[in-house]
Amino acid sequence: MWLVTMFDLPVTSKRHRRNYTRFRNRLLDYGFDRLQFSVYARFCGSEARGTQIQRQIEAEMPTEGYIRFLMVTDRQFAKMSSFHKAILQDNEQKPAQILLF
Repeated sequence: MWLVTMFDLPVTSKRHRRNYTRFRNRLLDYGFDRLQFSVYARFCGSEARGTQIQRQIEAEMPTEGYIRFLMVTDRQFAKMSSFHKAILQDNEQKPAQILLF
């Protein structure tokens, strides 16, 4: 599962910019990668784990602006087409599993 977070937060004052930066840094702390400006995604091993991470982020969200969460399967995420300067790009890959002996 992939947890995608999209947000549109105000940055019109110093306090707003601080809240924006704090929220963005928390997403990075939780292991999210930037897909585009204000669109971040993180691979979660299961839907339950994705829900858990979402709830943790919800507890720390700024009170202003718009924030959306979207959970998609690996298969749905792989169907995404990404272009940069009209050139098709590879999608982000889920992390390799760690084998413990």
